[in-house]
Amino acid sequence: MASTVERTDEHVREYLIYRGFTSTLKHLDTEIKADKEKGFRVDKIIDQLQQLVHSFDLSGLKEYWLYLDRRLFCRLEDVYRSTVNKLRTSLYRYYVVNSIQVRNLDKTQEFFQKQALELQGQPEWRDWFILPFIPAPEQNSAFSPYFSRQWADTFLVSLHNFLSVLFQCMHILPFDAEVQRMTGITEENEELRQLLFALQTDSRDQRDGEETVHHKLPLYVQNMDRLGDTELDLVSSQRAISASTTPSRNFFSTFLPQGRRTPGKPTPVSSGSSPSQAAVGRKDTSSAQAAKPKEALQPKDSKAAGSQPSAGEVSSFQPQQSTNQNPRTKRIQDHEKERKELFSKPPQQVSPQTPERRAGEAGEAEPPPDVPGDAMEASCSGSGAAGAEGAALCAEQPFIKLSQEEYGEHHSSIMHCRVDCSGRRVASLDVDGVVKVWSFNPIMQTKATIMSKSPLLSLEWATKPDRLLLLGSGVGTVRLYDTDAKKNLYEMNIDETHPRILSLACSPSGSSFVCSAAALSRSGGAESAPRLPVPVSGQLLLWDTKTVKQQLQFSLEPEPVAINCTAFNHNGNLLVTGAADGVIRLFDMQQYESAMSWRAHDGEVYSVEFSYDENTVFSIGEDGKFIQWNIHRCGVKQSEQILPQDATGPFVLSGYSGYKQVQVPRGRLLAFDSEGQHVLTCSSYGGLIYRLTGGEPALERVLSLGGHKAPVVTVDWCSAVDCGTCLTASMDGKIKLSTLLAQKS
Repeated sequence: MASTVERTDEHVREYLIYRGFTSTLKHLDTEIKADKEKGFRVDKIIDQLQQLVHSFDLSGLKEYWLYLDRRLFCRLEDVYRSTVNKLRTSLYRYYVVNSIQVRNLDKTQEFFQKQALELQGQPEWRDWFILPFIPAPEQNSAFSPYFSRQWADTFLVSLHNFLSVLFQCMHILPFDAEVQRMTGITEENEELRQLLFALQTDSRDQRDGEETVHHKLPLYVQNMDRLGDTELDLVSSQRAISASTTPSRNFFSTFLPQGRRTPGKPTPVSSGSSPSQAAVGRKDTSSAQAAKPKEALQPKDSKAAGSQPSAGEVSSFQPQQSTNQNPRTKRIQDHEKERKELFSKPPQQVSPQTPERRAGEAGEAEPPPDVPGDAMEASCSGSGAAGAEGAALCAEQPFIKLSQEEYGEHHSSIMHCRVDCSGRRVASLDVDGVVKVWSFNPIMQTKATIMSKSPLLSLEWATKPDRLLLLGSGVGTVRLYDTDAKKNLYEMNIDETHPRILSLACSPSGSSFVCSAAALSRSGGAESAPRLPVPVSGQLLLWDTKTVKQQLQFSLEPEPVAINCTAFNHNGNLLVTGAADGVIRLFDMQQYESAMSWRAHDGEVYSVEFSYDENTVFSIGEDGKFIQWNIHRCGVKQSEQILPQDATGPFVLSGYSGYKQVQVPRGRLLAFDSEGQHVLTCSSYGGLIYRLTGGEPALERVLSLGGHKAPVVTVDWCSAVDCGTCLTASMDGKIKLSTLLAQKS
């Protein structure tokens, strides 16, 4: 009872603070301090009674007991009235005995004078009126038991137990049951989510195992169970063949305009459709064909013919549909009817400049300033005059943006934003050194706020257990923080000569982590200043998370240099790093030595990541290049593409009166989806999603997330469930969560 009342008081306080009712909050605090029930805490009530007894406040004692009787004891059944009377009698005797023990006879006589009318008719008090006149009552056989310590302790324990049982049986506020029910539901949902994730992972692994044959990788890589280059080409060709022969069964495609699905093909009309519906279908088809020349529609028709059933097949299947209709089929037909009526409305007028502007946008890596970042999505959701060209563009989109939410608890530019391996929590770090740990499922809620006297420069989630967070500072320390208990577990002193902890990477096994430490820059260590031409010195260290001790220091050839980014492969046997001297180094974590290194970029390396098959490494550098490297052939490029400056940094935010903020990249600049076929990058107005083509150009833009008013400086992609969540963090402290649905073909 006490815990529920205290929890309720806290909720009320938070609500009043949120609403700004400060005067009401002051009155609430005042009344809570003067609360006679003490928040239904038994220990507080016993303390209050003892304080009144020891201070000889007889009127206050009577008044307080009368309040408890009116408020609590009167709710009891009549059979418990005798117990309440016995406790009251013992309380008064406790008062009288205490006054005699401290030799305060005036208070003893005062008690009998004031209580004479009330007590003289009660048999249990008949012998007590002589008590003030006995020289040594503690030696009298009739009163000596009451002067023992054992009687006083027994009375207080009995009163304590009686009140405890009373409060447990009272159901004034059924908050305990509600809290237990919500806790049980939350735990059940978490177990079901974990089970769903495990089933999806097993299904994906089983599908990959059936489609591919694993090949043997180099000797220095052990237990590598990803796909190889040859197998990936085979799988890609098989997926392309199956996509061209198998009709799509995506449920969400029924909610999209007709142009999003196979364009240029008339919609088959079932036997149960009315003539008006058939006319509507012919009208949609004729308008789509009229929007594009006949020559351009021919390849579309041939492609659609390969993915749609023939007219004979449709007609042969119609009688079975009409005879075996169930409620679900009827609902689908009704929905199809409503959709056709909705999209049969006359198209909106579009200015003549729209096709040219859309064509220019499709050929640019970044939209012009007068075109918003969501122009592509807007053109896909429209119908009518946009024609078959917009429909064909939308049909190739691999994702649907279901929603976009904003987390705005930060008040300065974001440096890092990472999702834990389970997809339940997000940790974000801003340039002021404030870390926010928050969740977005089922609701967006801040779980913990971490503030430090020393500046924080990096963060990384531990893998086992995933509730732990590694925080790297600018004074040469790394903290291990428990996000559930909201406290620091350890604080490790890394190196005083290299105080800036630039990067952290935890091994998939969870037994160790890699720490990149760098010396102070010549500009005084300012993170927002441009990089120096000469890279500063640095170290790459391996620490044991169980013993909290340094295991070894990696050799950085040709000279010690600051490591900007680090990443493990799936089993922790390989570690790839990108340094300030533009060199990518690949380390064998079984031998703890460098396997290979090569000059990758003109300038610093900002981000490195393994590919899905882990046969290549992707990197983004200061020279603005996005490069794919073959790890089996040192320094060999597989693809290369120039990215816009707003995707690689330095990031610039301009304001009024000539204000300008410059920030060098610190967090991840690229993130892959669960299958490694698409990559998310930064831009000045939101995240951009590209498809990896494997040729020239290396990237093909497919979706713009948009939503930001300041440059995006770091990204992450959570694919723990089917509906992946893209995180894009910007210089104004805003973090956008875009929920995507993959369109399977």
